[in-house]
Amino acid sequence: MLKSKKLYTAFFTIGLLIQVRPKSCIFSLCFITLKIYQNKKRWKLWLGIAAAVIVASMLVYSQLLVERIAREEKEKMALWAQAVQNRAVLVNKTDSIFRIFEAEDRKNISLWAEANKFIAEYEGDGDIYFPTRILSNNTTIPVIITNDKDEILFYNNFPSHRENDTAWLKEQLQTFKQRNKPIDVSYKVLRRTMKQYLYYDDSYIFRELKNTIDNLVQSFISETVINSASVPVIITNEKQDSIISYGNLDELGFKENDDPAHIIAAMQGYNSLEIELTKRKKNYIYYLDSNVIRLLKYFPLIFISITTGFLLVSYLLFSIARRNEQNQVWVGMSKETAHQLGTPLTSLMGWTEILKDRGVDSGITSEIEKDVERLQVVAERFSKVGSMPELYEENLDHILSAFIDYMRKRTSSKIEYMYQYHLSPNETIPLSKPLFEWVMENLIRNAIDAIQGTGSISIEVSDMGKYVAIDVTDTGKGLAKNMTKTIFRPGYTTKKRGWGLGLSLTKRIIENYHKGKIFVKSSEPGVGTTFRILLHY
Repeated sequence: MLKSKKLYTAFFTIGLLIQVRPKSCIFSLCFITLKIYQNKKRWKLWLGIAAAVIVASMLVYSQLLVERIAREEKEKMALWAQAVQNRAVLVNKTDSIFRIFEAEDRKNISLWAEANKFIAEYEGDGDIYFPTRILSNNTTIPVIITNDKDEILFYNNFPSHRENDTAWLKEQLQTFKQRNKPIDVSYKVLRRTMKQYLYYDDSYIFRELKNTIDNLVQSFISETVINSASVPVIITNEKQDSIISYGNLDELGFKENDDPAHIIAAMQGYNSLEIELTKRKKNYIYYLDSNVIRLLKYFPLIFISITTGFLLVSYLLFSIARRNEQNQVWVGMSKETAHQLGTPLTSLMGWTEILKDRGVDSGITSEIEKDVERLQVVAERFSKVGSMPELYEENLDHILSAFIDYMRKRTSSKIEYMYQYHLSPNETIPLSKPLFEWVMENLIRNAIDAIQGTGSISIEVSDMGKYVAIDVTDTGKGLAKNMTKTIFRPGYTTKKRGWGLGLSLTKRIIENYHKGKIFVKSSEPGVGTTFRILLHY
């Protein structure tokens, strides 16, 4: 009875001594951090919704703004084209006047041809004053008379320095043939018909006036295009193969010597208007949206890209800062835990010696010593968190065999352990034994919780070339597919108790300290789960 009382006192003392102070600031900070982490998904969802609303609002507003400006710009272009049309009416009236001048020139030259024919056939009867006066009054219309062999017989009203230039006169004859139809001025002499043809051109006055008006029209068109249109614009002829005038094409990268057909083809896919600059001839206006509209169309994309880039950089910096903060919390919690365990462990070793001296059953004291050693290992684990541990060549088979024996004695007899080792018995790999055992303990504890009664836990070690694969399989309740990655996040847990740090620290130990990998190899609800650890040789 006395011995049992002593044992009860000893275990009660152990329970009291290993309690960690609940008011520790480190643990409180860790708890708050984990709560924030657990609510991260909800915050992300709301922030994502807010960002989507902002982006959608910006796109809609920008589109409405672009459409409004484009509509106003189109109205302005229509008014501008109407103004061009109205001013072109004056040009068309001038063109009508030139048509009258051309008809008058035709009448005058026909009259001159009749007078010339009359003089040629004159036989001395009748008055020749009036025909002679007609011939002498023609001082502005250049004329050339040829025979039926196209030989020049007579010419008049050419520059004096060109009158003896036979080659130039022949060139003028070919030009006259293209411009006006010849007038037959054949006449009879002694019952013989002398075939002659009269060729003529516009009068010098008419041509000078026409060139002046043409220059004014071209100047008017260019001035209108350049000064009135604030967008890239061209005016083409009726066949749409030549550019009459253009403006602001430098915004599109076109140059003056570029192929007109290429420019017209590039502009035809955009806005167009139809006008008449000259009577009975259509002209076409092609124009693009202004530079402001083009920039506004791309503004949302540019803004969103810049904002997204800024947010990504900010998020990365925030994530790094948050991760460092979490690391500091974990390190601080681990160091505090190791410190808190140090004093009671020393006392427990003393109490164990007292129990031995008082003759307590050696089997009981031996198991207590094992648990004390285990607590020392736990304290050592916590002390190593936050600093890069040294890796030593360890025999994985020895570590796993001893660990399984330890766990078998401390778990329910309803759970069966199976172990398969497919490496060489003397094979070693670089490990931190305390941390690796912590990993295995976390996995086994989770497997036991998942089984919730009768089941089995299997540990299999196999060679994967560059890696050693360690598969831990249980016959527990399994995991849903969406949980296979989230279970490694800090704070994630399916248990009613616990902070969800076990698998997070497990992943940290394997990947950060051992440069290995850990993941859920397979899992099926109601069947079980397999975790796989990959470690380098």
